[in-house]
Amino acid sequence: TPRPPAVTTRLFPLRISINKDTKVPNACLFTINKEDHTLGNIIKSQLLKDPQVLFAGYKVPHPLEHKIIIRVQTTPDYSPQEAFTNAITDLISELSLLEERFRVRL
Repeated sequence: TPRPPAVTTRLFPLRISINKDTKVPNACLFTINKEDHTLGNIIKSQLLKDPQVLFAGYKVPHPLEHKIIIRVQTTPDYSPQEAFTNAITDLISELSLLEERFRVRL
């Protein structure tokens, strides 16, 4: 697919960007735009449940910037992208189950 013009890219930044962390082996930085501590904390907690995740943490660079940066380091045989994807998938499943149980109680 062709890439949109630069003006469009600046007006509508990507929702998630992934950068390899050069300071630590087998680690990545995931930048999620238009999110805050709520999503950062829940993703970090889910990542830490995975035994192959060595480190997971997040930060909000500045209170006026609406983005979070999640740092993930994994064991050598497991990619940070795979860990992140698995954490998101598990969260979606857990939240769907919670929603279903909530609706049954109503």
